[in-house]
Amino acid sequence: MIATSTLRFSRPALAAFFAMGILWGSFAADLPDIKIMLDVGESRLGFLLLMTPVAAMLAMLAAPWVSEKLGGVALPVTTLAMALAFALPGQVTLWFLFPLAMLACGATTGAVDVLMNARVSAMEQERGLPLMNLCHAAYSFGYAGGALGVAALRTAAASPGQVMLVAAGLAAVVALLAFEADGRIDGLRHPKGEKASGLGLIPVIGGGIVLIAFLTENAAENWSALHIEQTLHGSPAYGSGAPAVLALTMGIARLMGQGLSARVSPLRLLLGGSAISAIGALMAAGAQSPVVAYAGFIVMGIGSSVISPTAFTLVGQTAAPEARARAVARATMLGYAGYFIGPPSLGIIAGAFGLRSAFVFAAAMLGFVWLLAPMLARLKARFV
Repeated sequence: MIATSTLRFSRPALAAFFAMGILWGSFAADLPDIKIMLDVGESRLGFLLLMTPVAAMLAMLAAPWVSEKLGGVALPVTTLAMALAFALPGQVTLWFLFPLAMLACGATTGAVDVLMNARVSAMEQERGLPLMNLCHAAYSFGYAGGALGVAALRTAAASPGQVMLVAAGLAAVVALLAFEADGRIDGLRHPKGEKASGLGLIPVIGGGIVLIAFLTENAAENWSALHIEQTLHGSPAYGSGAPAVLALTMGIARLMGQGLSARVSPLRLLLGGSAISAIGALMAAGAQSPVVAYAGFIVMGIGSSVISPTAFTLVGQTAAPEARARAVARATMLGYAGYFIGPPSLGIIAGAFGLRSAFVFAAAMLGFVWLLAPMLARLKARFV
């Protein structure tokens, strides 16, 4: 059971994670209708989404500057901007203008990603307890809520423009909860006038694990609806429900992971989670009915749920205190490349070889966690 005081303390970060979940859950669940609106195939849709990771990576590089300029309101202001940006994709009906809308979504999401993970890392060290699983659970529940809401709206024949406006409005309201008396995020920029601590391989290895986790999560989140509807000929309600089921599973599993992280070693969580997620991805790839695909997504969600939060926590624990925020920011930048590169790259694979191949690719990528996780654990043992 999570203490009320913990929820109050982590409220600003929880709000940012939840708002982001609403937006991306809504977008993923409405992707089949957006694809129809743009009149494109999977391959072209994958290319159209490429502007998202480009903008996100540039925004992540600029996040320390944004944090310094906006000070204590950096996180809530960027979260509000992200909510407004997600109203745009549903309004663009011409495929060649769609990347511009996704540029705004990617840029704002990239900035929020860095700021909210750095804020949580600082909160963890201040309270001396893990909060990453809890905050990432908030993202998953927001994602599920957005996807379920879109399923209802699609059943009522709502257009992508209407769907994304509703999602943007809800996320903007949630973003208001991210305001706090002093939300400054220290340590994102190199210290002035003194030598900055080196980060070494800590954010590289940790970010690599997060990259794999987010790439595989997005294999299910962004392409599960299309897999259900096109490959397995399920209804739009079944399709939109797939990312919602995955997100709900991950949210519940992350709440359980909040307790497990205090009793199970991070290395075991990473290895076990990646193995379970790979099994789920292969189940989804080989499914012959929506029910079996749903089972695969549930298994995949259980496994993937603990990978990225555990990696972020390990990075924060292993880095020097004065370099902690920068280490988490760099791991975020590398890791979230998987979050954004996943949809377009998997779309290209799906267009060339089918959606089943995209999930097989995701399962193969999870095997690399077994190489990276022991390396990060050894670094923690060396520096802590």
